[in-house]
Amino acid sequence: MTDPISDMLTRMRNAQMVGHLNIEIPFSKNKFALAKILAKQGFLKNVDKLGKGNKRIITIELLYTDAKKTSPKITQIKRISKSGKREYVKSKDIRPVLGGRGISVISTSEGLMTDAEAKKKNLGGEVICEIW
Repeated sequence: MTDPISDMLTRMRNAQMVGHLNIEIPFSKNKFALAKILAKQGFLKNVDKLGKGNKRIITIELLYTDAKKTSPKITQIKRISKSGKREYVKSKDIRPVLGGRGISVISTSEGLMTDAEAKKKNLGGEVICEIW
């Protein structure tokens, strides 16, 4: 696997399309930080880290807007910076996603954060993904 972040986003997208409640993905610090940001922003219900050593996994509880699990909270996930073409943004060039209805996740020198947090702290960085 050449891009673990894309794999994580694809697993989330596919699980929501078929109505799964939980998914498990291999652990990494970046994926865990990204999942925590999405949970904090209200796109995921819960994120946990399980296991020890090389056997660690991240369990993600997906969030739906209806009881039948047909309408996922995340309507679109778009990977911006890819392994073949990195996309960087300066703090002054950060724009809201979908008129403020979505978020973009930016990898800065202080770690992963949303576009609003990066703009507030006057930090630029690599744009990881956009979610709405």
